[in-house]
Amino acid sequence: MLTPASAFKGLAIAATDGDVGSVRDLYFDDLTWTVRYLVVDTGSWLAGRQVLISPLSVRGESQGDRVAVNVSRAQVENSPSVDTDKPVDRQQEEALARYYDQRFYWEGPYRWGLLAYPGMPPTPADAVPISPELVPADLAAREMAPTGDPTLRSTRDVSGYSIAARDGDIGHVEDFLVDGRAWAIRYMVVDTRNWWPGKKVVLSPEWITTVSWPDSTVRVDSTRDAIKAAPEYDPARPFERDYERRLFEHHGRRKYWEWENR
Repeated sequence: MLTPASAFKGLAIAATDGDVGSVRDLYFDDLTWTVRYLVVDTGSWLAGRQVLISPLSVRGESQGDRVAVNVSRAQVENSPSVDTDKPVDRQQEEALARYYDQRFYWEGPYRWGLLAYPGMPPTPADAVPISPELVPADLAAREMAPTGDPTLRSTRDVSGYSIAARDGDIGHVEDFLVDGRAWAIRYMVVDTRNWWPGKKVVLSPEWITTVSWPDSTVRVDSTRDAIKAAPEYDPARPFERDYERRLFEHHGRRKYWEWENR
């Protein structure tokens, strides 16, 4: 199931013994385009405090206006402090993972380290045969990336970034579609109002060539005509696999559901 990132805002976070606040934002890493944390505003319960909760703590997909998590109110109250107005560094992520007794997502061959998705039974690293065909390209890039602090991006902040095809601008990022199982950002929703009025398109992060974070610009490996001729995205209709299949075949791209370990 794919859910707009904007739809998470305001959802209540239900701990095992009561609500702890609501979702304010989502943080994703800019190598694998995977949502790593829900930014939770604790409201009047812990006045003025925001905390990070990993999808590894989420119990299933969101239901209605709530996201259930496998943590207690006391755990949230005593969790390591994080200033969400500043970049989250690897040391803070390690502290959070240790506090909640979670594996480091950056250690292992899959999107979630030794897991393809949160909730999957862990597989010992030495029991997993790894081949280039089984490892997503974005995860392979993670292995080759320089060591050091990761860069976590806010879906709220990246909304509004310009989208440029090989031959010109096509619009701006309006939203993201998040896979509720893997917590992968499968698509950027692009508003093309200044180029193709009234139409929306979706583009996979896999098709990105570069992102200029200082210039707030995302460049994709496609032409304006190819994007315009692609199956139109209608947010009022269910997002079905048949639509995804037609979309990927139109762009001549590999289908993530056929190769990704899930």
